[in-house]
Amino acid sequence: MDEYDLLVVGSANADLVTAVTRRPGAGETVLGSDLAVHPGGKGANQAVAAARLGARTALLARVGDDAYGRLLLDAQESAGVDTAGVLVGGAPTGVALITVDPSGDNSIVVAPGANARLTPADVRAARGLFEAARVVSLQLEIPLETVAEAAGALAPGARLVLNPSPPAPLPPEVLEACDPLIVNEHEARVVLEGAGARVPDAPEEWARGLLALGPRSVVVTLGAEGALVATAEGGERVPSVKVDAVDTTGAGDAFTAALAWRLGVGDDLVTAARYAVRVGALAVTRAGAQASYPTGAEVAGLGGEDAAR
Repeated sequence: MDEYDLLVVGSANADLVTAVTRRPGAGETVLGSDLAVHPGGKGANQAVAAARLGARTALLARVGDDAYGRLLLDAQESAGVDTAGVLVGGAPTGVALITVDPSGDNSIVVAPGANARLTPADVRAARGLFEAARVVSLQLEIPLETVAEAAGALAPGARLVLNPSPPAPLPPEVLEACDPLIVNEHEARVVLEGAGARVPDAPEEWARGLLALGPRSVVVTLGAEGALVATAEGGERVPSVKVDAVDTTGAGDAFTAALAWRLGVGDDLVTAARYAVRVGALAVTRAGAQASYPTGAEVAGLGGEDAAR
């Protein structure tokens, strides 16, 4: 089997998106724009984002035998993702209900559907994909026991990237396999609280607290401010570039995919993060998740240090 730069194990959803003038409060109804349907899900997003950049990418996921499932498979194949690991059936395709406000911020409710049926047995059956992958990327829109199985299925010398979203407490064996653990502020707080650790105030302190839980490295995403990369040797801030945000949906997935891919082709963590913040910045300048993801040429055209790497 050919070697993959990146194997993504995770969710595949149909994103149902509407724009609102403001998000509703409890018991309130607001009018939105016409409903748009896009391929999404954190796992499928990452696979498409990496493939668009030029990564040799495979996806292990589950979709329903329905129109949304066909939409998702078509999107993966169009981006150049190997879909041999995408399983079909068992439940309807997962759906994400997304509202986007005028600032580009979003609120998301996910109905997991077939994602909840991706099992540890499915991971074991996909051993060939793991043996061929330099980096494996995981998220938490699939069952935690499946995440743990995947974390333990890495080939010798392979690297695990985990974004704990939606956030949940993580077992020690999963935390210890992460290199890196990628979190935003909310995810950092949930993981720390779930481990019974004190939740400090600053990103550098979040990173130190998370490293104490076992990951080999931690990346804290800071939105428009870029990211913080931390290892046992210390931390470094990686600035982003200034852009006009249109829609933040899926931007974190683009960042994670870009970072994971660059690690898979040999970049060190800081260099990979410098590239990833540019990919994430470009992603927020367009509406939607997968439709917003840039090509490698577009990232190079953004300019700046390491942009063409």
